[in-house]
Amino acid sequence: MADQSITEDSIKAALADRLKAIHVEVQDMSGGCGQAFTTLIVSPEFAGKNSLKRHRLVNAALKDEIALIHAWTARCQTPDEWARDKAASGGPEGPSFEGTSDGKVTGVDQ
Repeated sequence: MADQSITEDSIKAALADRLKAIHVEVQDMSGGCGQAFTTLIVSPEFAGKNSLKRHRLVNAALKDEIALIHAWTARCQTPDEWARDKAASGGPEGPSFEGTSDGKVTGVDQ
């Protein structure tokens, strides 16, 4: 990977392209320095695969990017699972990153 800068947008574009993801949410949890990301990835590529196989697909697709960051979390869903969760949550965007704000975990005393 020539460009060593990892951003929310670069991860989102890579997942959309490499996993044919129909919806991707990426949040930089490091406050903008690009060292910790959490994601929601919705892809038909996950159909029929268990959680471990889904995560292996994501890790293989983002091998170069993951090597350059410190922390990585991925939530992987099929389009049907995402639609089900959207309906259950009543929100138009599916599962949220509730508990985070501006790249920081909220509700934690320090």
